Amino acid sequence: MLMIVSGVLSGRIGSAADVGDTMQEGYVAFKQRVATPDGPTWTVLDADYRVVQPIERYLEHLRSTDHSPNTVKSYAKGLELWWTFLEARSQSWDAVGVADVGAFLGQLRRGTVGISLIPSAEAGTVADSTIAVRVRAVMGFYRYHADAGVGVAGQLYETVRTRPGPYLPFLEHIARRDGRRRGRVRVRTRPHNIPVLLPEQAAALRQAEARWDPTLGTWAGELRYRLLWALLEETGVRLGEALRLQHRDWKTGTGDTSVIEVSDRQGHPHGVRAKSGHRRIHVGAELDRLYGEWVWALCEAGADVEVVNWDRLYVFCNLHRGPQFGALRPESVYKHLTTMKRRVPGLPEQMTPHWFRHTHATALLLAGVPMRVVSRRLGHADVQTTINTYAHVTEDAELRACADWQAVT
Repeated sequence: MLMIVSGVLSGRIGSAADVGDTMQEGYVAFKQRVATPDGPTWTVLDADYRVVQPIERYLEHLRSTDHSPNTVKSYAKGLELWWTFLEARSQSWDAVGVADVGAFLGQLRRGTVGISLIPSAEAGTVADSTIAVRVRAVMGFYRYHADAGVGVAGQLYETVRTRPGPYLPFLEHIARRDGRRRGRVRVRTRPHNIPVLLPEQAAALRQAEARWDPTLGTWAGELRYRLLWALLEETGVRLGEALRLQHRDWKTGTGDTSVIEVSDRQGHPHGVRAKSGHRRIHVGAELDRLYGEWVWALCEAGADVEVVNWDRLYVFCNLHRGPQFGALRPESVYKHLTTMKRRVPGLPEQMTPHWFRHTHATALLLAGVPMRVVSRRLGHADVQTTINTYAHVTEDAELRACADWQAVT
């Protein structure tokens, strides 16, 4: 809880030198990382290093409603820019209108809030998706304060009773009766292609990580990362969900299909969270055998002797650096993947671990798996999320079928 964050920060920050790289020249407000017993979080400070209380109340609301630290960090950045915009105009946060938010949106597009939206960005090159996230933070801020009774905040929203689009959410008939609130300022973003890996690219990465040596009768290379990439590709779990897996979550096959359980338990040492809560995912025998090989490799490294409680040992743990058998950091995975992209020909330079999730969903949909099944496997709270993200996959396949016009007619 950070309702007393101003007191915490007063002991941590006394001058600009204490802020380090957090504050950028030309910014009036800036986001600040704060260490808490529950892991790091972020708040927004003004030029006098005081917590901006209206923003902090909203960020505390996000924390209390179990939003991820990454969401808090992203929204803090958007509100940092918004507060800088207001200070530059000597304007109070509770005396704004649609025109003011529109002017802010224009500055975001031109990259002229403070120094720039992103230090390395040139004017006019900021992606629409980035701008949409910044504006969403501001509109969420005012929606929260509208519910808290701030009159001007409610003027940024309108009540609509029309259909939201071609895909209707659950209980739409009730929403249309009472209407829904919609922000008066919205950012239109162009649909973008979902990045996926080709089967041969994923296979080349796995082979480069580790391969079976029949002469020595053992695996040579990084078996841990071969298992990780295979798991991400076959299950579609997020990287954070994979790194949270403990051995008690992997129900290996004993005459039945193997299952992994994505748990929503708290307390990961590196703050990794399960975004979608608890769910069960069935996996194939080959992946289950690879997991068994990894367990044997851990035992050969001494885990069965050193670890007191095997069930609570994280599946993906340190072997070479850091505390032995401690939980693997997400940063370590990204750094390792950067190295592998230089070693393995054909891997896209922009590739991230999340590409495996997109590849998994795309493959299922092209194979004819129903959208609702894909949604449950990915852990989406609403099938509408799956439709919004991946509907183009099946639509593109259907449109490609129309290319052979003679066959169609």
